[in-house]
Amino acid sequence: MMHLPMAHLIALSTHVPPYELPQEMVKIVAKRVLGERYPEFERLTKSFENAVIDRRYSAVPFEWFEQPQDWPSRTLAYLQGAPEMFIGAAQNALTAAGWTADEVDCIVTVTSTGIATPTLDARAMVTMPFRSDVHRVPVFGLGCAGGVSGLSIAARLASASPGSKVLFVCVEACTLSFREDRLQKADIIATVLFGDGAAAACISTEGNSLGQFGHGEEHTWPDTLAIMGWDVDEAGFGVVFDRSIPEFVKQHFAAAVESGMERMGLAQADLARIICHPGGAKVVDAIEGALHLGQDVLDHERGILRDYGNMSAPTVMFVLERLLADAPHGQMMLAALGPGFTASLLPIRFAA
Repeated sequence: MMHLPMAHLIALSTHVPPYELPQEMVKIVAKRVLGERYPEFERLTKSFENAVIDRRYSAVPFEWFEQPQDWPSRTLAYLQGAPEMFIGAAQNALTAAGWTADEVDCIVTVTSTGIATPTLDARAMVTMPFRSDVHRVPVFGLGCAGGVSGLSIAARLASASPGSKVLFVCVEACTLSFREDRLQKADIIATVLFGDGAAAACISTEGNSLGQFGHGEEHTWPDTLAIMGWDVDEAGFGVVFDRSIPEFVKQHFAAAVESGMERMGLAQADLARIICHPGGAKVVDAIEGALHLGQDVLDHERGILRDYGNMSAPTVMFVLERLLADAPHGQMMLAALGPGFTASLLPIRFAA
């Protein structure tokens, strides 16, 4: 039986859009837009402080949120902002890897916050000189798990074609789903938590390695469709973000991690660190508790949440980028939770 070479992380880069949203200003604007029409808004304002987020970034300025938006206007904003984020993250990753766009053999693109056909990779080709025969693999709907699942897909493709150069780009414009019409608690929490961002990784079986990927695993729990996702109507996406998520993590995440790692041939004791998607302050606390990690072990996760908010799929790659600055070593594992409800796991080993 032929054993394929493992894929390596050659470079990683992150990118945020131009508009900074300080959390205190978000609260002021949200109160102006929602306060008079949403009786519970004042009671929920404490969520802006409890989220432990200082700032986020958006593809659109504050003024955009103060005007009524619908599906066409949200899509227009996505088609203007998402390609810019794609190009910014991709170009920086390619430069860090020492690759040029025309050397890329495959582009894996993950997004869940807007619909574009032609997809973002094709739109980026207008600016970036990718080859006409580059393989394009757009993936939609993975939500917050998309960073880990997307890296896993890209790593498998690189391993299956030894020596090929795979570019993974993850782009989310979560702020465009701001809803002033539904006035549900989940929409207020989304206003408190979510920001926009992008990340890109260069992956290959050859080159100067930042870390070696193993084979990723996923666990999807039955009868959990209502926990996380989108409602879709004429106004656009409406967030589904159930309040039960932290408690669900406490009760079920550890068993999913244990079974996934068993299939990887690993145990939690083998890990120098777990690298998590910080879905929110309560979710980070729940992960630490479920896995018995100890309080504040997920320090980079909290730091990224504070500085950028929850950007959905790219957020875990922001955490990984910050960890790389610490010159990590040993066996680690990326982990994220997303719609399905699904846990996505991907081992990565850093040289001693």
